[in-house]
Amino acid sequence: MSGTITRALLLTAALFSGTPAMAASPEENRKVIADYYAAYAAGDMNKVADFFAEDIKWHIPGHHPLAGTKRGKAEVAAFFRQLGKAGFRAELIALMADENWVIDMHRGWSNRSGDPQGANVDTIWVLAFRIENGKIKEARNFSYDQAAADTFFWAAYPLKPLPDRLAD
Repeated sequence: MSGTITRALLLTAALFSGTPAMAASPEENRKVIADYYAAYAAGDMNKVADFFAEDIKWHIPGHHPLAGTKRGKAEVAAFFRQLGKAGFRAELIALMADENWVIDMHRGWSNRSGDPQGANVDTIWVLAFRIENGKIKEARNFSYDQAAADTFFWAAYPLKPLPDRLAD
């Protein structure tokens, strides 16, 4: 009981002092990511974007056209729309959480049909999600087989010839 009162007092003090509120519980953060994966599995990209903080940073490893840090809700949502075009899917295997971070392990795969190179990927990914105020503030991807991921992304997302691929 006294722990509940202490937490309530600290939360109240944080709210009125202008400092950030206390972090969510591990269970609340785990639910954010479980619900995010459920929306992704359903193909509801609008719902997926609802889980993103406005100033989200999503780090994509590798040496391929989609690699790099995506900044802001619109850019991260555009990345996920591109993944959807390649039929990329994710199956959650495990979730671990504390008050600020959720670590997931999932199977990520694509079964692109009609691709002349037969480029698909099926590997394990680990993501570290930083959660703030019930939203994904930052995500860092780690691939079990980055070389396979790079090969897949190059085949699925070829660059346009020069000069069209360059920004104005």
